[in-house]
Amino acid sequence: MSEKYLIFGATGSIGSSLAEQLVNSGNSVHLVGRDENEVKNISERLECPFTIANVLEEGFIEKVKNDISDVKGVAYCVGSIDLKPVRMVTEQDFVKCMKLNLYSAVEVIKGYQESLKKNKGSIVLFSTVAAQRGFTNHAIIASTKAAVEGLTVSLAAEFAPNIRVNCIAPSLTNSKIAEPMLKNKVLADGIAKAHPLKRLGEGKDSASLARFLITEDSSWITGQIIAVDGGRSKLS
Repeated sequence: MSEKYLIFGATGSIGSSLAEQLVNSGNSVHLVGRDENEVKNISERLECPFTIANVLEEGFIEKVKNDISDVKGVAYCVGSIDLKPVRMVTEQDFVKCMKLNLYSAVEVIKGYQESLKKNKGSIVLFSTVAAQRGFTNHAIIASTKAAVEGLTVSLAAEFAPNIRVNCIAPSLTNSKIAEPMLKNKVLADGIAKAHPLKRLGEGKDSASLARFLITEDSSWITGQIIAVDGGRSKLS
């Protein structure tokens, strides 16, 4: 039977790859993104419905729920790369990053909690290798994603046994948000070599794990923070 899965951040490298993998597995997928042209292109290619919504705007969750109210799983594949030395960090930097990565994720979860509970569903969130391993200039994003990891384990306990909640922590992945860093080939090559597996991540790397976690294939897994980072968090 086809299950319904909801993907926020569906135009990103991970979100779009996850959508493709779920559709190819015979599931129904609803895409959510803020760029209408990009979402429509993916929607047409995969033949799945979509909603144009910006998670930074008030009332975004009601807009999405008007289009899809019943789901088996939610993947919040929204992220940012906020790099700045702490002497230049402002409170507004943290507020915006928290809104994008944490507060809006909570709104999504609250909005679909009853549906997920009814369907014995699953939630997949995203952190970063920087939440557990120190990197220069990562104070904003590392702090925010560490909060996402705390949210994961808290909600896994609160929602058990009806809803599973897990989190994926990637290292740097070839993506639109990483493009400003990766367009410098010397820098990109240096970052790739810092990983024991000697390459950067691809969207499909994290998406494959997300597909596993959001479906019944992982029915006895909850409350986990799982690294998809080329070994960087443990071996280098």
